[in-house]
Amino acid sequence: MPRFLKLIINIVVLGALLLISLQVWAQDWRPLRGGIPFGISGIALIEQQSNTLDFLIVHDNKQKNQGRLAIISIKGKNQPEYFPLNWPSNIELPIDLEALTSVPEKTKFSFIALSSSGKAYYIRLEPAKKTISIIKEFNLPGIIQGNNFEAFGLQNIDGKLVAIWGHRGEAEQPATIFWGIFDLAKYQITLVGSTNLKVPFPSGNVRHISDIKVDPVGVVYITSASDAGDDGPFQSAVYVAGYLGWHGNKIVWRQNSQFVPLYRSDYHKIEGVELVPGAEGGVVVGTDDENLGSYVYILGESS
Repeated sequence: MPRFLKLIINIVVLGALLLISLQVWAQDWRPLRGGIPFGISGIALIEQQSNTLDFLIVHDNKQKNQGRLAIISIKGKNQPEYFPLNWPSNIELPIDLEALTSVPEKTKFSFIALSSSGKAYYIRLEPAKKTISIIKEFNLPGIIQGNNFEAFGLQNIDGKLVAIWGHRGEAEQPATIFWGIFDLAKYQITLVGSTNLKVPFPSGNVRHISDIKVDPVGVVYITSASDAGDDGPFQSAVYVAGYLGWHGNKIVWRQNSQFVPLYRSDYHKIEGVELVPGAEGGVVVGTDDENLGSYVYILGESS
């Protein structure tokens, strides 16, 4: 076979393989919306039905004409549908919402959103009407100057509602994980303890904690992220950071001695994570890719 013909065949095959790999990559990461106002800074499961996952997300916007919350719906392998929600007109707009969690084993469609300053909003969602109401506003305990919160999670562990949240840290400054007991009747968190942590990846402009969730047995998942500006490049990772459990009558934190990246990305800035159980579930991550918009990815999703 002439050398030139072999070269042409190799180029065609390589191009086809590249196209297939790009299509597979595009199917894995599902684009949501383009532009800075649509970045996902927190995500929480609303409802899991046959072949459909519905999530509530928050945006870290600061301007009056920008959205704060939205519903996204993922049906099978389709791209997510996006439904913006209006913030109640009788409640002052939040600034820089950075985290979101559902309230376990309480009234269905109840959530808590957290701003970077430590102000929290107890939210009731009506999915059919696509409306929200704010039940209560309150602050995290023990806030000190310089705290920049990007993570908040709730879980019922052995009959107690446990809260865990994180100051993001940056570069050589470690992140700080806080944990405590949440009295939902009083909308009050009693701070139990805190500790610092740093992740091995990403490096450079890393935010050691960009989101946090805890599962029903107390295993704590975190995401970490870095970016070099509004156009990237971005890097992210998902870790098991440690374990929350009871020792006597006190909730204690056992930090992982070795941070193993369960997943890493060199292309996206992950700022939201959610744990979805079941055959169609997985670890769901959402991104705030600044000028490049937002994406959703389901780790462990079947091909």
